[in-house]
Amino acid sequence: MNSTSHWSIAMLCLVVITALGLLPTCFLGCFSEKRIITENTFDSLSFNSFVEPDFPFMSTYLDARKLGSRFPDDNVVARGLVIQLDDSAYVCFDQDLLRWSVAWTGKSLTKSMLPEVSYHDFFNKKNTVPLVAGQPDIANGIYPGWSSGKPVLTDVRPKEQSREGFTWGPLPPHYGRWQGSYVYENSLILAYSVAGVDIFEMPDCVRHDKEIVYTRTLEVGASSDTLFLNAAEVRDGASAASDGNVAYIYYAQDSVIAVSIKSLEATATVSVSGGRYISVSVPPSSQTRNMTVCLWRGLTKNLKNFRSIADKAALRKLPAFREGSPPHWSGEVLTKGKIAPDTAAFVTDLLTLPIPNPWKRNVRVTDIAFLDEQRAAITTFEGDVWVVSGIDKQLAQLSWKRFASGLYEPMSIEVYKGQLYIFGKAGIVRLHDLNGDGEADYYENFCDLMQQSAESYEWAADMVISEKYGILIAKGGGVTARPGITKTLTAGFRAGSNHSGVIMRISLDGKQTEIISTGFRAPYLGFHPISGMLTATDQQGNYVPSTPIYVIEKDDFLGVPATSHRTDKPSPKRPLTWIPHRIDRSAGSQVWMTTQQMGPLNNALLHFSFGRPGLFRVLIDSTSNGLQGAVVSVNANYSTPIIKGTMGPHDGQLYMAGFNLFGSSSKGISAIQRLRYTGKNSYMPNHFKVGRQGVLLSFDSALDSRKATNPSSYRVKRWNYKRTEAYGSGHFKLDGTPGEEILPVLASYLSLDKKKVLLLIPDMREVDQMEVLYKVTASDGKSVSDGVWFSINQVDNLDLRAQGFVNVDLKKLQLSKAQFAAQIKYDPPITRERGKELFEKMGCIGCHSPGTETAGMYGPPFKGLYGSMRKMADGSTLEAREAYLKESILDPSKKVVKGYDAEMPSFQGILSDSDIEALILYIMYLKY
Repeated sequence: MNSTSHWSIAMLCLVVITALGLLPTCFLGCFSEKRIITENTFDSLSFNSFVEPDFPFMSTYLDARKLGSRFPDDNVVARGLVIQLDDSAYVCFDQDLLRWSVAWTGKSLTKSMLPEVSYHDFFNKKNTVPLVAGQPDIANGIYPGWSSGKPVLTDVRPKEQSREGFTWGPLPPHYGRWQGSYVYENSLILAYSVAGVDIFEMPDCVRHDKEIVYTRTLEVGASSDTLFLNAAEVRDGASAASDGNVAYIYYAQDSVIAVSIKSLEATATVSVSGGRYISVSVPPSSQTRNMTVCLWRGLTKNLKNFRSIADKAALRKLPAFREGSPPHWSGEVLTKGKIAPDTAAFVTDLLTLPIPNPWKRNVRVTDIAFLDEQRAAITTFEGDVWVVSGIDKQLAQLSWKRFASGLYEPMSIEVYKGQLYIFGKAGIVRLHDLNGDGEADYYENFCDLMQQSAESYEWAADMVISEKYGILIAKGGGVTARPGITKTLTAGFRAGSNHSGVIMRISLDGKQTEIISTGFRAPYLGFHPISGMLTATDQQGNYVPSTPIYVIEKDDFLGVPATSHRTDKPSPKRPLTWIPHRIDRSAGSQVWMTTQQMGPLNNALLHFSFGRPGLFRVLIDSTSNGLQGAVVSVNANYSTPIIKGTMGPHDGQLYMAGFNLFGSSSKGISAIQRLRYTGKNSYMPNHFKVGRQGVLLSFDSALDSRKATNPSSYRVKRWNYKRTEAYGSGHFKLDGTPGEEILPVLASYLSLDKKKVLLLIPDMREVDQMEVLYKVTASDGKSVSDGVWFSINQVDNLDLRAQGFVNVDLKKLQLSKAQFAAQIKYDPPITRERGKELFEKMGCIGCHSPGTETAGMYGPPFKGLYGSMRKMADGSTLEAREAYLKESILDPSKKVVKGYDAEMPSFQGILSDSDIEALILYIMYLKY
């Protein structure tokens, strides 16, 4: 029988065995191709725990002030590494103070951090302050974990780092510095220096029967002075003792906390001071020393057990961590992207994310940065870094590899000189793959000089790196949206740190910082890599009347008193432009398209919208007294909110990252989208100018003259905002009364090239917000309907002839008051249909469900609202009738429903009386 016959019989047997279900899974795997994921469906996925049991650490903040009477009552950690010692033993290492904040057993932390509470429940924003969930054993208060020359049991950080009763940020560099951490298998090696002496530490534990001993395996460099390790603090101790190698503090009649030290190279000793503090002293030496510190809490009768366990644990050695660790996440995940059809000038392709994956890990993307032409790295809200390769035109096979984990809410990633820099609440972390296996082994602290409080909303929001201009970062303010730690300073803001709500510059070596501008609520950055022009957005809220875009200069103040961090009281800077709430209620960052491959968007500044979601093209007008700006929509299909973006080095297209959590109109959870230029005609405006004669708009394509020159094709409104402590602002006429002014278009003209439109508008003046809606036709017959939103900071004369306009009749601008009043349009009839249209148009639907849905909603659902009894946050109860609904629309912070926050802007001046009546009528009928 030949080999072909043998193969045929074998295959026949294989078919029969497979049909009978007798073939082992591993054998089947040999004949199946590796799965390629083609679609992400978050709602159908099953994820493992946010905290991964087989990875040695996670980053967090922690309130450990209420551990019990024998523990220090001043113990808050802003930048903590929670290290998993075994399946139920943990320690929190404070990176700022280089101390063991608390070690405990049992459960880990309360499920509190925002990334964790929303990990499975994607729209859950009810985060709290993390607390120790288990039984605390060892703790230290707010003072350095180490000192040189003498024990130090007070906070040595300068007063410049103190704010409203708390001190934030790292120790002075000459005193001590956090260097970073090495991951080795399931262990974490901490690297730091004290008075210039390098120290490496591996936290661990040893168990025997019901006893647990915590161990600190140390490698201490040569030192010319005695070093002191603050090991434990015990309040209300009954007595203390020490024999040099072991120190004890007895408490509660039958309990004791003990610390021991073993070292072959040094005569290190343990002592007790003040009957409260146990410290280890390490004498000077010209040699590196290895030692083991053991810590234990238990009953006095079990002291012998501690000594026995400590002796066995003594003189452990650190592993070869400098050589890198074996991989934690072997293998890769393959996905296939989705290419959009070329139906418009700009379309969005999808880079399918690596979910599901072997680790059942959620992937909510916060930022993206390219490593080379076809490889990029992404950060996730979960604290992970992934590297994706195969990014080409077709996206046919994307290969995903996990690179790092455990990071502290990393919101930004940059590639600089081939290395990955991550900006999160821990500061700027630089990642190193020491053995070339495709995973980070060393998480280096590149810079932690920016202060970080333990407020969950003091975001490490944005970062850009420039060889010429340094590292620029943006930090959020201490917003009171959720329970926090620091005191409330003003409506909407807690104290946070001295670096909350600021933009800073960091030197390229990470050793120097400079505050550029202050007074932000939640800023994101835009940066031109050639000119160095720096822009920033902020997010509507208290003291921020609507979404602004600023051009940032040194010493700018942007309007939020709680984050001004200055003693003078300057006026807030006027933005380049405001954007109305209904157009973009939540901003992301910005990017300059310094490319020649995006057609009309080449060299354009693009603004990312989380709330809309989508993109805006930012138009900039130079005047005799500075700049003013406008935004226009870049229309495409955006599947999820957008926070960050970058240009692809191989194709010049825009790659955008984002995830959903805060009040977006999108219901998508997370995606990486590629905005791709197809070469088709674009019809959006590309420039604007305002002047005494009116408004000039320039379009990407030529327009049909019949509609372009018809004034009824345009609708123009203007209004001002009021910057107050209220959340957002209503709309106000130029005389200060609530409302919007509808301006007549007296005539419209088309330029000689048919790409520019001049709108003659009377009474042009400086104003916060102007809106021009248009409905015209392009010369190729395409219907073009959209809007332009801008601010007027300066009114000059327009040079009409230079702009291509001739025979413009400026006499049409000379209107009498009666003629002007005749141009005002009146409200349409009050109907449920009009109320529904307003409900959707004004963005109400993004925060309130017309049904009973609460997931992902900032406000209560509307079905059954009318006539129901409402429980308020102040404990009162009222019936939801017309008066209450109207008050909630005009002054939403006056009565807040229990369980919700005062985060709705006022619609005073935005909605007319008849608008409000129509909206209430719509809500009334949602009862049925």
